[in-house]
Amino acid sequence: MKKDSPDLLALVEPPVTVAGRLQRLRQRLRGRLPRLSPIFLGAVIVPTLLGSVYYGLIASDIYISESRFIVRSAQRSVQSGALGSFLQSTGISRAQDDTFAVQDFIASRDALVQLNRKLDLGKTFSQPDIDFLDRFGALEWDKSFETLYRYYKKRVSVEYDSTSSISALKVSAFTAQDANRINELLLAMSEQLVNQMSDRARQDIVRYAQGEVDQAERRAADAALALAAFRNRNVVVDPEKQSTFQLQQVSKLQDELIATRTQVAQLRAVAPDSPQIMVLQTKIDTLQSAIDAETAKVTGRSGSLSGKAAAYERVELERQFADKQLGIALAALEAARNEAQHQQLYLERIVQPNLPDIAIEPRRLRSVVIVLLLGLLAWGILSLLVASIREHMQ
Repeated sequence: MKKDSPDLLALVEPPVTVAGRLQRLRQRLRGRLPRLSPIFLGAVIVPTLLGSVYYGLIASDIYISESRFIVRSAQRSVQSGALGSFLQSTGISRAQDDTFAVQDFIASRDALVQLNRKLDLGKTFSQPDIDFLDRFGALEWDKSFETLYRYYKKRVSVEYDSTSSISALKVSAFTAQDANRINELLLAMSEQLVNQMSDRARQDIVRYAQGEVDQAERRAADAALALAAFRNRNVVVDPEKQSTFQLQQVSKLQDELIATRTQVAQLRAVAPDSPQIMVLQTKIDTLQSAIDAETAKVTGRSGSLSGKAAAYERVELERQFADKQLGIALAALEAARNEAQHQQLYLERIVQPNLPDIAIEPRRLRSVVIVLLLGLLAWGILSLLVASIREHMQ
């Protein structure tokens, strides 16, 4: 029995210390857990942790105020003629073009200038409580107007629905009051712009019609002066009426001539030696000379009324045409003034700017998940690249 005791002692395990147990446990875990590669750490773990910290603790709440509006034109019947073509060319009835003009104005530097004058957007978007990634001028030391304009276009957007012709204005800010205030001011400035375009269109219509009236008045005055000059130069008022009068006189003289000739023929038949025959013959000659003179005034070659009638008709026709044009222009001016009394364009608010009660953005959980998915995608691509490089090296 004494000889077998050393073998029995050898079979008994030595006492295990705490350090030994921890070392044994570390070895078992090292064999079971996969080893994290530097690529996985750099592409997935670190970006996900940074995204979780940023979106969970640092990112500022963003409030979005939304409104909807439509630009409409008044329904009216466009007149024919020069005024009607001008009304169509002014674009008053094409509200879609004016909607695009309003959208361009909202996204323009002019709108930013007016907003900055009223709200000081540079100061509003550079508050210290805004996170450094969203704060204006935090990453860019340049705080010029152009930098503010680029920042402004990220905070304001306008979407147009071609089916309903309704535009949606969205403004994002870091407080609900700022988002609502900016949206309200943009709509007010857009309404002012629409009113200015409508006033300009009305003024253009009246100015164009007044110009047509002035031109027609000058034409009518020139035509009247030309007619008066023709009458003074030719010493005639109306050749046609005067010709009628002259022909009536010739007809009377011819009747008297015929009667005198008849009387002479009777005397010659009854008393050939009567002294009245010589008197009547003299009368006949006088009447014939008068008839020839009066006829020459009407149908003669030089200075006759028939020669003056053609030129007179041309001058008179120009005067009548100028008077008609003046009448049409005056009617068009009256119609333009009536048209100008009605507003042509309207900006109607379909949805008023809302005051958001909660922050819609950033969507923190979704953003972290997107960072994780992008990291996994990058890790997969980098792993394939590293594996292909090692394969080529081997």
